[in-house]
Amino acid sequence: MEPAAAFLGLLQGKAAPRVFSAGYRPRWGLGAAVQGQRAGSRSVAVTFCAPLRPLGPRTVRGAAALVPFPSRESIKGKAKLRLKECDVGDKFSHLPLRKASVLLPLLLRDGALCLLLTVRSMQLRRSPGEVCFPGGKREEMDKDEIDTALREAKEEVGLQPEKVEVICRLVPGIDKMNHLVTPVVGFIEDTFQASPNPDEVSDVFVVPLEYFIKPLNYVAMPYKNSSGYLDWMHCFTYDDHEHKKSFKIWGLTAHFAVFLAIVVFRMKPTFEVHFDLDNLIVSAENYFLNLYASINERKKSSL
Repeated sequence: MEPAAAFLGLLQGKAAPRVFSAGYRPRWGLGAAVQGQRAGSRSVAVTFCAPLRPLGPRTVRGAAALVPFPSRESIKGKAKLRLKECDVGDKFSHLPLRKASVLLPLLLRDGALCLLLTVRSMQLRRSPGEVCFPGGKREEMDKDEIDTALREAKEEVGLQPEKVEVICRLVPGIDKMNHLVTPVVGFIEDTFQASPNPDEVSDVFVVPLEYFIKPLNYVAMPYKNSSGYLDWMHCFTYDDHEHKKSFKIWGLTAHFAVFLAIVVFRMKPTFEVHFDLDNLIVSAENYFLNLYASINERKKSSL
């Protein structure tokens, strides 16, 4: 039993004094008496100076508040480990498609992981007013997908490349223009203030990452994917109380956000997804490769 659980059990009168390792020291602001001597197992009996009669719910709630919450570092650390397990690197870079990249910027707000998104300027010819991640097409100066994502983020929202801790590249997607789009995941400073380029971006906002597995407003929309086959598209509506606006997040942007949330939280969403959570990477790669193969078949049939 964990020390915190044993302590709460004592307060509720449900547990006897527990034996912990000799190096253990209670961290709560209540006294504890140590009984007995160190044995070969280096254990001591610890009796908390708390009454063993049941206490009211208010007392138990107060005791529970003394149990430490995960720190910012531990939240980020766990997310980084899980993301690195899903890093595909340049595995799909050789595919003969035009290349593009997007940056999936993660940050902490009020102790929760959040994702930064943008709204495309209404002046743009393609997809004006749609929600997306900072990103764009690869240029000759870019060494790889990471360079593309960082350059575009700087141009669009003023995010300096050195202020991004790049963690991984996830399984790519294919957009409606048949670009191979690579999602690059990176942590940014929690205090980052965007400076949107008005020619490209009309708005910047953040969404709790958990929203993409436990949404309040979600529908699955039928559509024809890049290969011409009928598929289902995630569509979220997020009410941003800070900006007093609602944002519609759908398409490839929603696809990347959902996959990122599943990778980080390892939880099944409240809606259906294409991925097998017990075999996440393989199922995601197979889904992508099937899409790529069907696009190739369609190209050949049109010749």
